[in-house]
Amino acid sequence: MDVTIIETSGLGDRSYLVSAEGRAAVIDPQRDIDRILDLADEKGVSITHVLETHIHNDYVTGGLELARTLGAEYVVADGDDVGFTRRAVRDGDVVDVGPMSFAVLHTPGHTHTHVSYVLRDASGSAVGVFTGGSMLHGTTGRTDLVDDDDTVELTHAQYHSVRRLAHELGDDVEVYPTHGFGSFCSATPASGDSSTIGDERQNNPALTNDEQTYVDQLLAGLGAYPAYYAHMGVINTEGPAPVDLSLPEPVDPAELRRRIDSGEWVVDLRSRTAFAAGHLAGTFGFELSTQFATYLGWLYRWGAPMTLVGEDRDQILSARRELARIGVDKVTGSAAGDISSLAGGDALQSYRVAAFDDLAGALDRDEVTVLDVRQTTEFDGGHIRGALNIPLHELLARRDEVPAGEVWVHCGSGYRASIACSLIERADRSVVLIDDAFDKAPESALVS
Repeated sequence: MDVTIIETSGLGDRSYLVSAEGRAAVIDPQRDIDRILDLADEKGVSITHVLETHIHNDYVTGGLELARTLGAEYVVADGDDVGFTRRAVRDGDVVDVGPMSFAVLHTPGHTHTHVSYVLRDASGSAVGVFTGGSMLHGTTGRTDLVDDDDTVELTHAQYHSVRRLAHELGDDVEVYPTHGFGSFCSATPASGDSSTIGDERQNNPALTNDEQTYVDQLLAGLGAYPAYYAHMGVINTEGPAPVDLSLPEPVDPAELRRRIDSGEWVVDLRSRTAFAAGHLAGTFGFELSTQFATYLGWLYRWGAPMTLVGEDRDQILSARRELARIGVDKVTGSAAGDISSLAGGDALQSYRVAAFDDLAGALDRDEVTVLDVRQTTEFDGGHIRGALNIPLHELLARRDEVPAGEVWVHCGSGYRASIACSLIERADRSVVLIDDAFDKAPESALVS
């Protein structure tokens, strides 16, 4: 029996292809199912079952389309009121996939109806458990994504679900969560790339703390999560449309400028230093990296048309794939190539890139503003003296609070700060991007 991990690092999630003797099942597939189809072809296996642990809040599932494409059985929790045909399972059910089987355990917490699947081999021995957003590596799934009024109840339920998994499964059983590798669905950062039930007994807060301590610590640690989460559950419950990963229609420089001037979302995918060196006025800079979809989805006005600007066709296609995973489908145009050519004769805008060492001298000047776009909890843990804290996800609504004049912008690494620079740039502001790790900030400039 083989368990293959399908990593989606941009969202901090994993899907799984489980195969034996030519048959396979997929757990929690992402929307871009071509990766799974290619993997199954490579391994020479037929996917007969697609299993969901829960209705996801952080991405659009590919489960429905994968099942329909292959004629596979689509397995979803009985408690989920969905708009499509599926096999509804509840606690105690068994999904038989020939040489292996999946036993259903109701593990509420991340959602009310959440289930986990215990993988058993042909002998009936439990060898792994697919825990979705329940037991993660060294942590658990967050419990505040359903309804604020349900959070405390779900947190208690999460504690008991993780305890049930530990009670019913042996120490050597592998733990295969969907979330926890950078996903905001994780209550706290996960630890390590692999784990067993035995490892979790030693490290998981739901297993090392009493119930009230676990609940209090989880609730106290919950921070903001991306705004696009509000749309994922609705899409997944209704049944997502088939994915479109084709190249958006190319637009010429004149049309590109028209879209910018009309206030449409025109997103530049190039590196943050390339954007700083020269970009089209009015565009937003979202470097295509592992955090791209999370932060663009967090700030994006849902349903607005979007045009992508990139160095080449491949960059734009990669961005479209990332966006499709979170349901941003209204990508209405693209422009690839040298940025000067795409400007159509217009002058490019630019701003300075600096390091924290450069900031030390600037702080002595009264007219300088330091804008910290980290989350409030990060700011409270230590910040530059006199800095203005506006978390990135709040910046579009609050950018008028940023003073005119010279504004140095930073985050924890430079990525969020680069997005912020593109959002606040205007004629009466001289923006400076601090493209540097916060731990390199001079101690003399820090307030603990």
